[in-house]
Amino acid sequence: MADETPAAAVALGGLVKSFGPHRVLDGLDLRIRRGSLVVLIGPSGCGKTTLLRCLNGLETFDAGRMTVAGITVERPRHAGEELAALVYRVRGRVGIVFQAFNLFPHRTVLDNVTLAPRLVKGEGREAAERRAMEMLAVVGLREKAASYPAALSGGQQQRVAIARGLAMEPEVMLYDEPTSALDPERVDEVLDVMEALKAKGITQVVVTHEMAFAREAADLVLFLDGGRIVEQGPPAEVLTRPREPRTQAFLRRFLATVRHHAD
Repeated sequence: MADETPAAAVALGGLVKSFGPHRVLDGLDLRIRRGSLVVLIGPSGCGKTTLLRCLNGLETFDAGRMTVAGITVERPRHAGEELAALVYRVRGRVGIVFQAFNLFPHRTVLDNVTLAPRLVKGEGREAAERRAMEMLAVVGLREKAASYPAALSGGQQQRVAIARGLAMEPEVMLYDEPTSALDPERVDEVLDVMEALKAKGITQVVVTHEMAFAREAADLVLFLDGGRIVEQGPPAEVLTRPREPRTQAFLRRFLATVRHHAD
């Protein structure tokens, strides 16, 4: 089904997702322009990770409409085999990077990056390795192709995870707190890659607590709470002049916590 909003990489209408009696996403409406970098912020349990998992097809939402990378899924109209086929197509166009690197320790960096294209897309070894080397160059790790994950720093492993996602040639990249497990001096390695991908026009959605990165790199910041988008706008507005009391309270508490840990 064609994308009804040509300028949008993601378009959500009334998205609902529940786990038992708990409604995690409560009728989300959202439109993300192609090539933009969007940052999601909000308290734990507000629905940020669930939203990413729905966008990637790892979770099936209960009601509403989602168009991502040109593929529309509507619930509950799409179900069974039709839903499974649509979700499979979504996963081929949307990459995701988690907090944990999830690299196979017994495989080299090159093998880790080529595995999904070969298994999921049926690519031959030569084509998959050629693209893998290109993606490793993008994240600055071409020289580590023959290394094993244990020989890499945390920042390097996360950059390999990004290269692995890029090797599937996604139209949208999702990140779930990709720097939370890293030493502070390694955080910039990963954030620099995201900024480079933004310059290449790849749509990116990032769950992060790196507010400095959000201020500098994001086109749009969304504040989620209770499964809803409470406030959204340019980072200069949301992060420095939030309009909603809930956003103001979250940012005050978050910044106070950061200062406390720094002390």
